[in-house]
Amino acid sequence: MARGKAAELRRWLEQQRPTRIGEAEFALLRTALFPVSESYLRKLVRECGVPLDPMVEGVRQGTFEELETSLLELLDEYERGDAARRMAVRRLVITAKDHARLAARNPAKRAEKEEMILWLTTWLENPPVFGEWVRIRRSYTTIM
Repeated sequence: MARGKAAELRRWLEQQRPTRIGEAEFALLRTALFPVSESYLRKLVRECGVPLDPMVEGVRQGTFEELETSLLELLDEYERGDAARRMAVRRLVITAKDHARLAARNPAKRAEKEEMILWLTTWLENPPVFGEWVRIRRSYTTIM
């Protein structure tokens, strides 16, 4: 019998059969899989194959396409949200920026992660201009 948090998640998914994992389901999962860190649970649900709401998926940094897509989806959440929601979205992006900074310590990933940090910082400085900025940035940068 499989053990660990991934196995617990699989059992939960088999029992609950969600068609999408939103913030309410994510909160239930945090309780059901306790103790589990938010970042590890987010990693597990990203891999489970069930569609995720943007606030659950967070900022994806596997590729520039993933980064752009997730930041644009979070921009929509940000623009539709009240002050508390906007702060929650900003926290997700700040956490992603911190993770990118840690990854940039690896010389093999430094250039890519520094570019991602620029994208994340630009989003944080002025979210509404990010979509146009990233379109222009992509046309002038060869790192992607």
